[in-house]
Amino acid sequence: MADKELQLVDHLEELRKRIIISALAFIVFFIIGFIYVDDIYKWFVRDLDVKLMVLGPSDIIWIYFMLATVVAIAGTIPVLALQIWLFVKPALKPNERRLTLSYIPALFLLFIMGLAFGYFVIFPMVLKFLVNIGAGMFVTNFTADRYFSFIMNMTIPFGVLFELPVVVMFLTSLGIINPFVLSKIRKYAYFVLVIIAVVITPPDFMSDFVVTLPLLLLYEVSINLSKLVYRKKLKKQQEEEIIEVN
Repeated sequence: MADKELQLVDHLEELRKRIIISALAFIVFFIIGFIYVDDIYKWFVRDLDVKLMVLGPSDIIWIYFMLATVVAIAGTIPVLALQIWLFVKPALKPNERRLTLSYIPALFLLFIMGLAFGYFVIFPMVLKFLVNIGAGMFVTNFTADRYFSFIMNMTIPFGVLFELPVVVMFLTSLGIINPFVLSKIRKYAYFVLVIIAVVITPPDFMSDFVVTLPLLLLYEVSINLSKLVYRKKLKKQQEEEIIEVN
Protein backbone atom coordinates (compact mmCIF):
# COMPACT_ATOMS: atom_id res chain seq x y z
CA MET A 1 0.00 0.00 0.00
CA ALA A 2 2.84 2.35 0.91
CA ASP A 3 4.60 1.56 -2.40
CA LYS A 4 1.47 2.38 -4.38
CA GLU A 5 1.08 5.69 -2.55
CA LEU A 6 4.73 6.48 -3.22
CA GLN A 7 4.31 5.71 -6.91
CA LEU A 8 1.23 7.92 -7.06
CA VAL A 9 3.14 10.78 -5.44
CA ASP A 10 5.99 10.31 -7.94
CA HIS A 11 3.56 10.37 -10.87
CA LEU A 12 1.85 13.51 -9.57
CA GLU A 13 5.22 15.19 -9.06
CA GLU A 14 6.25 14.26 -12.61
CA LEU A 15 2.93 15.56 -13.96
CA ARG A 16 3.39 18.81 -12.04
CA LYS A 17 6.87 19.19 -13.54
CA ARG A 18 5.56 18.70 -17.09
CA ILE A 19 2.72 21.19 -16.55
CA ILE A 20 5.12 23.81 -15.18
CA ILE A 21 7.48 23.42 -18.17
CA SER A 22 4.56 23.75 -20.59
CA ALA A 23 3.27 26.83 -18.76
CA LEU A 24 6.73 28.44 -18.85
CA ALA A 25 6.96 27.73 -22.59
CA PHE A 26 3.57 29.39 -23.08
CA ILE A 27 4.75 32.47 -21.18
CA VAL A 28 7.99 32.70 -23.20
CA PHE A 29 6.16 32.44 -26.53
CA PHE A 30 3.54 34.89 -25.28
CA ILE A 31 6.25 37.45 -24.54
CA ILE A 32 7.80 36.88 -27.98
CA GLY A 33 4.40 37.33 -29.59
CA PHE A 34 3.76 40.47 -27.55
CA ILE A 35 7.06 41.96 -28.73
CA TYR A 36 6.22 41.35 -32.39
CA VAL A 37 2.51 42.22 -32.25
CA ASP A 38 3.02 45.25 -34.48
CA ASP A 39 4.45 43.14 -37.32
CA ILE A 40 1.78 40.44 -36.85
CA TYR A 41 -0.97 43.06 -36.90
CA LYS A 42 0.31 44.64 -40.11
CA TRP A 43 0.43 41.24 -41.79
CA PHE A 44 -3.18 40.45 -40.90
CA VAL A 45 -4.53 43.81 -42.13
CA ARG A 46 -2.36 44.06 -45.25
CA ASP A 47 -5.28 43.45 -47.62
CA LEU A 48 -7.86 45.58 -45.83
CA ASP A 49 -8.99 48.72 -47.62
CA VAL A 50 -10.07 50.39 -44.37
CA LYS A 51 -8.33 51.10 -41.11
CA LEU A 52 -9.63 49.14 -38.14
CA MET A 53 -11.22 51.08 -35.30
CA VAL A 54 -11.00 50.70 -31.56
CA LEU A 55 -13.75 51.84 -29.21
CA GLY A 56 -11.54 52.43 -26.20
CA PRO A 57 -7.99 52.12 -24.82
CA SER A 58 -8.76 48.66 -23.41
CA ASP A 59 -9.39 47.35 -26.95
CA ILE A 60 -5.78 48.11 -27.88
CA ILE A 61 -4.28 46.00 -25.11
CA TRP A 62 -6.87 43.31 -25.81
CA ILE A 63 -5.59 43.05 -29.42
CA TYR A 64 -2.05 42.74 -28.13
CA PHE A 65 -3.03 39.96 -25.75
CA MET A 66 -5.08 38.07 -28.35
CA LEU A 67 -2.40 38.06 -31.05
CA ALA A 68 0.30 37.16 -28.53
CA THR A 69 -1.88 34.31 -27.25
CA VAL A 70 -2.19 32.82 -30.74
CA VAL A 71 1.60 32.88 -31.11
CA ALA A 72 1.93 31.32 -27.66
CA ILE A 73 -0.52 28.51 -28.47
CA ALA A 74 1.23 27.66 -31.75
CA GLY A 75 4.66 27.71 -30.13
CA THR A 76 3.61 25.73 -27.07
CA ILE A 77 2.03 22.83 -28.97
CA PRO A 78 5.32 20.98 -29.73
CA VAL A 79 6.58 21.67 -26.21
CA LEU A 80 3.35 20.35 -24.69
CA ALA A 81 3.46 17.30 -26.95
CA LEU A 82 7.04 16.61 -25.86
CA GLN A 83 6.09 16.91 -22.19
CA ILE A 84 3.20 14.49 -22.66
CA TRP A 85 5.58 12.07 -24.38
CA LEU A 86 8.12 12.35 -21.57
CA PHE A 87 5.37 11.72 -19.02
CA VAL A 88 4.17 8.50 -20.69
CA LYS A 89 7.64 7.45 -21.87
CA PRO A 90 8.37 5.10 -18.91
CA ALA A 91 5.27 3.05 -19.79
CA LEU A 92 6.30 2.70 -23.45
CA LYS A 93 8.49 0.07 -25.04
CA PRO A 94 11.65 1.23 -26.88
CA ASN A 95 10.04 0.92 -30.33
CA GLU A 96 6.92 2.74 -29.09
CA ARG A 97 9.07 5.56 -27.75
CA ARG A 98 10.70 6.13 -31.12
CA LEU A 99 7.38 5.95 -32.94
CA THR A 100 5.47 8.32 -30.68
CA LEU A 101 8.38 10.80 -30.58
CA SER A 102 8.02 11.27 -34.34
CA TYR A 103 4.47 12.57 -33.79
CA ILE A 104 5.66 15.77 -32.13
CA PRO A 105 6.79 17.72 -35.23
CA ALA A 106 3.72 16.40 -37.07
CA LEU A 107 1.45 17.93 -34.42
CA PHE A 108 2.98 21.35 -34.95
CA LEU A 109 2.92 21.14 -38.75
CA LEU A 110 -0.71 19.98 -38.85
CA PHE A 111 -1.75 22.77 -36.49
CA ILE A 112 -0.11 25.34 -38.77
CA MET A 113 -1.74 23.71 -41.81
CA GLY A 114 -5.12 23.93 -40.08
CA LEU A 115 -4.60 27.60 -39.29
CA ALA A 116 -3.56 28.23 -42.90
CA PHE A 117 -6.64 26.42 -44.22
CA GLY A 118 -8.90 28.43 -41.94
CA TYR A 119 -7.25 31.75 -42.77
CA PHE A 120 -6.67 31.43 -46.53
CA VAL A 121 -9.76 29.37 -47.46
CA ILE A 122 -12.52 29.71 -44.86
CA PHE A 123 -11.97 33.24 -43.54
CA PRO A 124 -12.07 35.13 -46.89
CA MET A 125 -15.03 33.06 -48.08
CA VAL A 126 -17.11 33.76 -44.97
CA LEU A 127 -16.04 37.41 -44.75
CA LYS A 128 -16.93 38.05 -48.40
CA PHE A 129 -20.33 36.42 -47.92
CA LEU A 130 -21.17 38.46 -44.83
CA VAL A 131 -20.02 41.76 -46.36
CA ASN A 132 -21.97 41.11 -49.58
CA ILE A 133 -25.26 40.39 -47.84
CA GLY A 134 -24.98 43.71 -46.05
CA ALA A 135 -23.96 45.72 -49.12
CA GLY A 136 -26.29 48.64 -49.75
CA MET A 137 -27.90 48.26 -46.34
CA PHE A 138 -25.13 49.18 -43.92
CA VAL A 139 -21.96 51.21 -43.68
CA THR A 140 -19.36 48.55 -43.10
CA ASN A 141 -16.75 49.49 -40.51
CA PHE A 142 -14.67 46.96 -38.60
CA THR A 143 -13.51 47.32 -35.04
CA ALA A 144 -10.17 45.68 -34.34
CA ASP A 145 -11.45 43.43 -31.56
CA ARG A 146 -14.39 42.11 -33.63
CA TYR A 147 -12.21 41.62 -36.70
CA PHE A 148 -9.53 39.61 -34.93
CA SER A 149 -12.08 37.65 -32.91
CA PHE A 150 -13.67 36.69 -36.21
CA ILE A 151 -10.29 35.56 -37.58
CA MET A 152 -9.61 33.47 -34.49
CA ASN A 153 -13.03 31.82 -34.70
CA MET A 154 -12.38 30.92 -38.34
CA THR A 155 -8.85 29.55 -37.88
CA ILE A 156 -8.15 28.05 -34.46
CA PRO A 157 -10.88 25.36 -34.69
CA PHE A 158 -9.28 24.11 -37.91
CA GLY A 159 -5.86 24.13 -36.30
CA VAL A 160 -7.24 21.82 -33.61
CA LEU A 161 -9.22 19.61 -36.03
CA PHE A 162 -6.18 19.10 -38.28
CA GLU A 163 -4.42 17.48 -35.31
CA LEU A 164 -6.85 14.55 -35.49
CA PRO A 165 -4.70 12.11 -37.52
CA VAL A 166 -1.66 12.42 -35.26
CA VAL A 167 -3.73 12.25 -32.08
CA VAL A 168 -5.43 9.10 -33.36
CA MET A 169 -2.07 7.52 -34.20
CA PHE A 170 -0.70 8.39 -30.78
CA LEU A 171 -3.72 6.98 -28.93
CA THR A 172 -3.64 3.85 -31.09
CA SER A 173 0.02 3.28 -30.30
CA LEU A 174 -0.84 3.52 -26.59
CA GLY A 175 -3.68 1.01 -27.03
CA ILE A 176 -6.36 3.50 -25.95
CA ILE A 177 -8.27 3.30 -29.23
CA ASN A 178 -8.14 1.11 -32.34
CA PRO A 179 -9.32 1.39 -35.98
CA PHE A 180 -12.29 -0.89 -35.33
CA VAL A 181 -13.76 1.56 -32.83
CA LEU A 182 -13.14 4.47 -35.21
CA SER A 183 -14.87 2.61 -38.03
CA LYS A 184 -17.78 1.69 -35.80
CA ILE A 185 -18.46 5.29 -34.80
CA ARG A 186 -17.83 6.64 -38.33
CA LYS A 187 -21.43 7.72 -38.97
CA TYR A 188 -21.59 9.59 -35.65
CA ALA A 189 -18.24 11.26 -36.34
CA TYR A 190 -19.42 12.26 -39.80
CA PHE A 191 -22.55 13.78 -38.32
CA VAL A 192 -20.55 15.85 -35.82
CA LEU A 193 -18.09 17.03 -38.50
CA VAL A 194 -20.91 18.02 -40.86
CA ILE A 195 -22.60 19.97 -38.06
CA ILE A 196 -19.31 21.77 -37.35
CA ALA A 197 -18.90 22.62 -41.03
CA VAL A 198 -22.46 23.93 -41.37
CA VAL A 199 -22.22 26.05 -38.21
CA ILE A 200 -18.97 27.82 -39.11
CA THR A 201 -19.70 28.49 -42.80
CA PRO A 202 -22.18 30.71 -44.68
CA PRO A 203 -25.58 29.14 -45.43
CA ASP A 204 -24.84 27.95 -48.96
CA PHE A 205 -24.08 24.47 -50.26
CA MET A 206 -20.71 25.28 -51.84
CA SER A 207 -19.25 26.71 -48.63
CA ASP A 208 -20.52 23.77 -46.60
CA PHE A 209 -19.03 21.34 -49.14
CA VAL A 210 -15.63 23.08 -49.21
CA VAL A 211 -15.32 22.78 -45.43
CA THR A 212 -17.01 19.39 -44.91
CA LEU A 213 -14.92 17.48 -47.46
CA PRO A 214 -11.50 18.14 -45.81
CA LEU A 215 -12.92 17.26 -42.39
CA LEU A 216 -14.31 13.94 -43.61
CA LEU A 217 -11.06 13.19 -45.41
CA LEU A 218 -9.17 13.90 -42.21
CA TYR A 219 -11.30 11.34 -40.39
CA GLU A 220 -10.74 8.71 -43.09
CA VAL A 221 -7.00 9.40 -43.07
CA SER A 222 -7.07 9.01 -39.28
CA ILE A 223 -8.74 5.59 -39.58
CA ASN A 224 -6.19 4.38 -42.12
CA LEU A 225 -3.26 5.65 -40.08
CA SER A 226 -4.75 3.97 -37.02
CA LYS A 227 -4.92 0.69 -38.97
CA LEU A 228 -1.27 1.07 -39.95
CA VAL A 229 -0.14 1.68 -36.38
CA TYR A 230 -2.40 -1.11 -35.06
CA ARG A 231 -1.03 -3.68 -37.54
CA LYS A 232 2.55 -2.77 -36.67
CA LYS A 233 1.75 -3.05 -33.00
CA LEU A 234 0.16 -6.50 -33.42
CA LYS A 235 3.08 -7.69 -35.54
CA LYS A 236 5.56 -6.52 -32.90
CA GLN A 237 3.60 -8.28 -30.16
CA GLN A 238 3.53 -11.51 -32.17
CA GLU A 239 7.28 -11.34 -32.74
CA GLU A 240 7.86 -10.82 -29.03
CA GLU A 241 5.62 -13.77 -28.18
CA ILE A 242 7.56 -16.03 -30.60
CA ILE A 243 10.84 -14.93 -29.03
CA GLU A 244 9.52 -15.68 -25.53
CA VAL A 245 8.31 -19.17 -26.60
CA ASN A 246 11.67 -20.00 -28.17
